[in-house]
Order: sequence, then structure tokens, then C-alpha cells
Amino acid sequence: MEFHQPQASKWHWWVSCLLLLATMLNYMDRQTLANLSVRITEEFHLNHEQYGKLELVFGLSFALGSICFGAIADRVSIRLLYPVVLIGWSAVGLATGMTSGYSSMLVCRGLLGFFESGHWPCALIVTQRILSRGDRVMGNSVLQSGASLGAILTPLIIRILVGDRTDEGAWRLPFYVIGSLGLVWMFLWFLSIPKKELGKASLKHAPIDEFKAARGSTTATPSRTWPFQLKESFQWLIDFAVDPRFWALAAMVISINTSWQTIRAWLPKFLQEGRAYSEKESLYFNSVYYIATDIGCILAGVAGIWLVRRGFTSHQAKLRVFLFCALLTATTNIAAWLPAGWPLLGVLLLVGAGCLGLFPCYYSFTQELSTRHMGKLTGLLSALGWLFSSVTQPYFGRLADQLGSFDRGLMLIGCAPLIGISLFVLLWRQTPDHKVGEY
Repeated sequence: MEFHQPQASKWHWWVSCLLLLATMLNYMDRQTLANLSVRITEEFHLNHEQYGKLELVFGLSFALGSICFGAIADRVSIRLLYPVVLIGWSAVGLATGMTSGYSSMLVCRGLLGFFESGHWPCALIVTQRILSRGDRVMGNSVLQSGASLGAILTPLIIRILVGDRTDEGAWRLPFYVIGSLGLVWMFLWFLSIPKKELGKASLKHAPIDEFKAARGSTTATPSRTWPFQLKESFQWLIDFAVDPRFWALAAMVISINTSWQTIRAWLPKFLQEGRAYSEKESLYFNSVYYIATDIGCILAGVAGIWLVRRGFTSHQAKLRVFLFCALLTATTNIAAWLPAGWPLLGVLLLVGAGCLGLFPCYYSFTQELSTRHMGKLTGLLSALGWLFSSVTQPYFGRLADQLGSFDRGLMLIGCAPLIGISLFVLLWRQTPDHKVGEY
């Protein structure tokens, strides 16, 4: 599929930077609650399991939105859809600051998850269309690193806006400020993307998916009877369901999403309530933690390119990078045994670097499975990842309530990516690089 690409590579990487900023805003709106979780749960008198249910509602809504926006993204102009979903989640983030209790917080959290889910199908379609296959690991690293950047800035902004204030409702101002930033991004987006760019995917130029072609299937003549038309409408789902690589990707995204999202949501509570750090210390460490995740994400992309240039296939390179990052994530089993102090904080930085470094590899594997149905594929996989990971949240909280500690849950969560890559290797049917190409 070919699209006009103005100003060659300079424009490509500028658009990648806009995707980074979108991911940054996505995580800023998401992480505001986590960084203020101790204040909010105390003011609303919530236990750990109830806080986990806030993340559960967010995750289930994210899963629903992933399916909806994934299907929509394949049919409409990404140039127009992308700013719609971004302004949607920014408005909900702002409204969260106006909530009056647990119920209204649940509603806002659900709406936030729904709109935020639209970011990923849109962003991955953009990188797939404007970047060559060899550049996508790096492009996806730039895209994903925005999560770290947003998570780095959020605690600093909160610290500036809230400081040491202890009055009721002091936590609301960061939601107002951060929620308003989406308007700036929307202006930059329309200023940078010409009307001719990133329109609807052209079915005329979209080739048959690789796996379908490998089976020797052909496109049947559309039938006039509705059962056959219905089957053709969902042929993409049938193709995914019978492709073992889809289930390999499902195992991978479930494992990495469970680790990343659980640690993201509970790290401030682990530091403040589990290791007796102050809110100020926790906020500053959270910024440093996400600097480490950003470094890990970029280094994952660099390592992928380096291994390919050393003679490994792109598949082999991504597997090796993923395995190394999974081992770093599993060092939560060390962190769980350490008391407050520099060794604990150092291990947590390794966990963060490894955890986010997993995502560029997963995105690149995903982009090799389909071109024509990229939005549906990413939406469906994202939904599966969020369905499983969000259910983990209240159980993590319940375990913490029962044991009076976050340590056991932290140990279990860190091992998930190792399980994911084991299942991935078993299920993935590797396609030689020369057969994947720009189909």
C-alpha cells in the first residue's frame, strides 16, 4: 500500500514525534489517578480492592473501545479519527477532576479507557503506512517511549500543582491542567498532516494477507445471499482465528500488558504504603522510573536494528530482545524481598526498562501479520490484552488487603512475560523474511 510521503524521511520522523506526544498525553491522563491514588482512596475511603476495580473498569472499557476503534480505523480517515479519540480522552480526564465520589470516578475511568483505546489502532496504522519494515521497530520505539515521557512528566506536574497541600480536593487541579493539553496536540496534528495523507485504506492497493496467500486461498466472488455476505464480512476474523501466529501474539500481549499495567497502577502505592516512602519521594522516583522505561524502550529498538545488522533475521532479533527484556521484568522477584533503600530502587529501574522494552517487539510482530486489517488486528489483540490484565487488578488489590503486603503479587506479575514468550515460540509459525516484505 503506497501513500504520498512529503519531505521524505524528515516528515516521517516528525509524524513519529507527534505519535510520541499523543502517547505521552495518553499516559498523562491515565497516570494522574495512579500518582494521586493514595490521596483519592483516602478521601473516598476506598480499600485496595476497590481501587483495583477502578482499574478493572478502565481495562474492560479499553478492551471494548479497542474492538470498536480497531474496526473503525480500517474504514475511515485516520487523519480525522485520531484527533477525535484524543480530544475524547482529554475531555474525560478533565471531567475526572470534577467527580464527587466512587461511582462518578468509576464512570469517568470507564469513559477514559474507552477513548484512550483508540490511540493504538490509529498510531500503529500510521507507522505501518509511513515507515518501511526495517524502520518500524525504531518507529514503534519512538511511539511507545511517549508512554514513559508522559509518566515522567505527570508526577512532576502533580508535585508543582499540589505540593504539600493537605486540603480536601487538592488532587483535582492536575486533572484539569493535564486534560486541557489535548487541544495543543490537535492543533499540531492538523497543521502537520495534509488532507491527502492518512485517508481511508485503499482496498484496491491492499494485497491479500500473507497467511491467506500462503494457504493458496483465493478471493471468492461476492454472493448475493446474506449468509455468504456475512461470512465475507467476517472473513478477516476467521483468518485470524485459524492462524496460530494470531494466538501467539495474543499470548504475548496478555503477558506484557498484565505486567506493565499492574506495575503502572500500583507502583505509587507499593512505594508509599508498602515501603513507607513519602508522597514527595514517591512522585520523584516515579519520574526516574519512567526515565528508565523510556531508555529501555529506545534501547530495545536500537538492539533490534543492531542484531539485524549483525546477521540475525528480524524475527530472531526481536525474539532475543524480547527475552532479555522479559528477564529484566522478572527481577520483581528480587525487588519483593528488598527493604526500602537504593538496592530496591535500582532493581525497580531495571524492571521498568525491561517492561516497556517488550512493547516495540510485540508491535513489530503484529505489523507482520496483516496490512489490510491492521486496525481490526491491533484492536482485537488489545482487547484480549486488556480483558485479561484488567481482571488482575482487583485480585491484586484483594491479595494486598489479605496479606497486608504488595510483595507476593509483585513477584507473580513480573514472571508473566517469560510465560508469554514461551507460548509465543510454541505457537508462532515463522515466515521467512523474504516472504513477509511490504505486502
